[in-house]
Amino acid sequence: MTRQFGDRATFGVEIGEIASPGLRVVDLWAADTWLTSDDNAAYVPSFVLSMRRDAERVRRGDVPPCPFPGRPPQEIHRLLLADQTEFREQFWFLQWGETVDNVAAFAYRDGDLVIVFQAWPTKHSVAQDRAEILAVRIPPDDFAAIVEDAAAVLDAESPR
Repeated sequence: MTRQFGDRATFGVEIGEIASPGLRVVDLWAADTWLTSDDNAAYVPSFVLSMRRDAERVRRGDVPPCPFPGRPPQEIHRLLLADQTEFREQFWFLQWGETVDNVAAFAYRDGDLVIVFQAWPTKHSVAQDRAEILAVRIPPDDFAAIVEDAAAVLDAESPR
């Protein structure tokens, strides 16, 4: 039985079967895009820690404001991805381990939480430069609640 939190159109977490002790099938979705298409077996202890860290960061308002006001999210993503300084690191988002190695995601505040990302079918895809850049807007409290609720279920239901 799959447990769903949020929705695929904006941001969603779907928790599936136990793969083995410590591993759980977890699918992440944003903008109707399956982010964990390459690897959806999450190592629960570190995955939950990363989830909670992002949820807390969003709840505290520690996500910085839009780095390039007035520009479209796709351009902002390209600019941040090209930045070779520490500036872009404050915007890195969804750094939740191997399950999202095929995703480059940034987040910033622009009223709502804006998550802008590229996801490739596999982390070794030769088409990385051609992957579509997508963006979702979600109220910060909604994002945090989705992630916190999913993390609580993963923590409670997954054997170690």
